[in-house]
Amino acid sequence: MKIEGINVKFEGLEDVSETEARNYVNYVRERTDEPIKSIVVKQCGDGKVDVDYTLQGEKFERIRRITGYLVGTTDRWNDAKQAEEHERVKHNIFAA
Repeated sequence: MKIEGINVKFEGLEDVSETEARNYVNYVRERTDEPIKSIVVKQCGDGKVDVDYTLQGEKFERIRRITGYLVGTTDRWNDAKQAEEHERVKHNIFAA
């Protein structure tokens, strides 16, 4: 089900109304100011539910620090500076 552009999924629950889904969207909105991508509501036990939500990622432009300069793109660099950037050791960042 999609409520105001947010994917709302129910696991272990049947016949959930749109009003109930909106209530879960409002519940999550009260807890964060960030844009919400999706919400998953799972039935646990004893009449309780687990509400899990994912936030939308922010788009960003990559910024490099090369010999003291902060730049977004390298398209305006001369050949020597582009070669210097190409020869640099680049380290990967691994997410856990």
